[in-house]
Amino acid sequence: MTIKETVMADKSIELIISGRLDTSTAPLVEQRLKEISERFQRIYLNLSEIEYISSAGLRIVLLAHKLMLTKGGMVVKSPSPFCRQVFEATGMNNILNFI
Repeated sequence: MTIKETVMADKSIELIISGRLDTSTAPLVEQRLKEISERFQRIYLNLSEIEYISSAGLRIVLLAHKLMLTKGGMVVKSPSPFCRQVFEATGMNNILNFI
């Protein structure tokens, strides 16, 4: 798994996560989300390069959503077909914001 970051002028940040988001990689993403949630108004999670997402990965996406509720929010950007299928199967597509 890799995480690339793009800081935007409007106090937003895009995290481009690639590879697998599962029990072995979720703690790294969780740590990074907690670090940046205090500094930015909005987080974009670009999941276009995710090959696999487990329940641990879903927990991380929900954590990002929760951390940003009182700010500008969290947006899932371009989820991979696998991610989209998992979000739909779990009903998370009704909770999260997507672009």
